[in-house]
Amino acid sequence: MGNRTAAGRYGVRLALALALTAALPWAGAQAVSADPADEMAVTDGSSRLLRTEKIDDRQLTMHVYSASMDRDIPLRVITPADTSAPRPTLYLLNGAGGGEDSATWQAKTDVLEFFADKNVNVVTPMQGAFSYYTDWRQEDPELGNNKWTTFLTQELPSIVDAELGTNGVNSIAGISMAGSSVLSLAQSAPELYESVGAYSGCAMTSTDPGRTYVRMVVESRGGGDTSNMWGPADDPAWVSNDPYINAEKLRGLDIYVSNGSGIPGPNDRLDGPGINGNVETFANQIILGGAIEAATNQCTHALADKLNELQIPATFDFRPVGTHSWPYWQEDLHKSWPLLASSIGL
Repeated sequence: MGNRTAAGRYGVRLALALALTAALPWAGAQAVSADPADEMAVTDGSSRLLRTEKIDDRQLTMHVYSASMDRDIPLRVITPADTSAPRPTLYLLNGAGGGEDSATWQAKTDVLEFFADKNVNVVTPMQGAFSYYTDWRQEDPELGNNKWTTFLTQELPSIVDAELGTNGVNSIAGISMAGSSVLSLAQSAPELYESVGAYSGCAMTSTDPGRTYVRMVVESRGGGDTSNMWGPADDPAWVSNDPYINAEKLRGLDIYVSNGSGIPGPNDRLDGPGINGNVETFANQIILGGAIEAATNQCTHALADKLNELQIPATFDFRPVGTHSWPYWQEDLHKSWPLLASSIGL
């Protein structure tokens, strides 16, 4: 009875978030179409580095051709100050906007300053909006051809290792939509990652109400069709991509998972970071951001119970306050870094 009641509360919160999505502009962003002029012609079908653009002494953009998606994927890279020796890599994923908007780690957090004294490469894909960073069954009329599991776990790592001179040791972390995706990616290629950091994600993606959350992101916000992603409701792909159901596959990884409660906290104020007195943004963060964070909180508690039942060690940080917003994810990255750094030898 207790579990059914909790699920009911979770469902109500998700229904509220879904309704509010249509009523309020969410800070996470709209998909942006690629400019055909930016596409690079590759004829031999192999994934490869196309070009590298230097931004400054510690930042660059790598353009990598993905054979599975047949397109150029830009990646923002932060390098350590000292590049004389091989170092590990943190793959840091954006949320639902996929970096195709203004809601990115670089734009919304202190990520550049935070990693200034850390001997690690930080690699962030700047595409993948509303894709769940997964391999889709077929091309979607709105969201295109998405084979992100293949790209991130098979095509990209060797290219990054060669271009950046890494030591081949990796960690992965992400927020919101990607907070779910990084768990699934780690399950798909556990030998690739030493650790995973998931911030405000929902690991339960194949059963309601988690399935409703997936549809809210892909369909209500992205305009895509989840049947093109994992097939119809009874398709086994929904289960095979569910981090909660496949939690056993996380065994052996260092795991950090965080979530707020949805109750407004110290960053949820009119003069707060990213709000800057904008009443509409403030209302968006409090109402919609609160509802979404409350929903993912229930999901994250379920994952904690599951890993405890399986006796898989993991660190969970349940913040008593906080909405679904960037200031808290910046804090989550800072707090999770000691665990992630230790796992990759730093």
